[in-house]
Amino acid sequence: MSGMHEGPPIQLRLAERADAVALAEMSRDWIESGLGWTYRPERVRRLITHRETLTVVACDGGELVGFASMQFGDERGHLVLMAVTPVWRRRGVGRQLLGWLTESAQVAGMASLHLELRASNTEALAFYAALGFSATLRVSGYYQGREHAVRMVRVLRDAQPAV
Repeated sequence: MSGMHEGPPIQLRLAERADAVALAEMSRDWIESGLGWTYRPERVRRLITHRETLTVVACDGGELVGFASMQFGDERGHLVLMAVTPVWRRRGVGRQLLGWLTESAQVAGMASLHLELRASNTEALAFYAALGFSATLRVSGYYQGREHAVRMVRVLRDAQPAV
């Protein structure tokens, strides 16, 4: 499949504490825009260092062009944040980031992956649907009472029956 990548391939790596400011700014500018900034550097640093959370960054050379952070519970993975810089969108970066996290969730034995996104974000809804997520619920006023959310889920395996 030649011709899929434009330019050199993106490198993925685990986020480091030093990435926190850049990731917090990405969250402010592209995820939380218009809502108020809640994922500030210290909160993002806690995500990066928390042992049940996996944060992955996408780099073009030395430049961070995207990131994704997923929290792992007993049976469920929850995508906390994911952003790709506008110039890198629609070039497979988000798909690579989510692929790493999905594979990690499968290895960890997760039954399902969950996320919320703005109901108005039709581009992201289509992106997640293309990767096997299904909309399950619309939550009125989820974002500070100002914007509705759509919850989505992707089933990875049957949940273990309660004993």
